[in-house]
Amino acid sequence: MDILKKKKGTFFGNLLRGVVATGKKVSPVFDAITGGKVSDILEAIGGSKELTALEKEMLVKELEQDVIEMQEVTKRWESDNKASFLTKNIRPMSLAFLTITLFIYVILDSSLDSFKIDAQWISLLGNLLMLSYGGYFGARTLEKIRNK
Repeated sequence: MDILKKKKGTFFGNLLRGVVATGKKVSPVFDAITGGKVSDILEAIGGSKELTALEKEMLVKELEQDVIEMQEVTKRWESDNKASFLTKNIRPMSLAFLTITLFIYVILDSSLDSFKIDAQWISLLGNLLMLSYGGYFGARTLEKIRNK
């Protein structure tokens, strides 16, 4: 169960890992988690014979807290999406600007003998591009891998 190996996670997940660490078998709860429905998770917690009433209550409260947290994150995302065009598109626009700037520098450098770019600007542009591409594509890839 890779879910047990995580050290950082939701309030519910952390509490459930603590319960499992005490030696209790709660595989129906894990099965419900993989289903993804909160109602199934609540049903699995309520029907568990391994958990004490206190553990069930705490798990339900932690799950409710996680749901509220996710709802708040969704509200922030919705708010960001209602914002201005610039706010919604600043990351892709920055990436496009840096890529176009690099392309222009390469074309000018290869076609004009008198065109020289100082090494510090090339280094800065290269670092910005690596950071932008890494952040834009790399972070998104890591999020997708982590969610699986």
